[in-house]
Amino acid sequence: MAIREVQMSNKRYPEEFKIEAVRQITDRGYSVADVSRRLGVTTHSLYAWIKKYDPEAPHFQQKADADAEIKRLQKELKRFTEERDILKKAAAYFASHPE
Repeated sequence: MAIREVQMSNKRYPEEFKIEAVRQITDRGYSVADVSRRLGVTTHSLYAWIKKYDPEAPHFQQKADADAEIKRLQKELKRFTEERDILKKAAAYFASHPE
C-alpha cells in the first residue's frame, strides 16, 4: 500500500486577487467549489477570505472606512505641503526684495 503525500501550497496571493475571488462568490453567485476549481485555490482558503473580505462583514467596512480616511488625509497633507512651499517661496522673495 503506497502512502500518498499531500502537498501544502505556500502560495501567497495578492489582496486584490482574494477580494475578487470573494466577489465572484458573494456578488456573482458562483459556488465556493466552482471558484475553487477555476482559480486553483482550496475551498478552505476561500472560506477564510470570505470571512475576511466579505463586504457585508463589519470589520471589512471598518477597513474600507479607514482606507478612505487615510486617502483623504494624504490628499489634505499634500495640499497643505504645497501651500507651505508657496508661502516659503513668497517669504523668501519678499525678504530679498524689500519694497
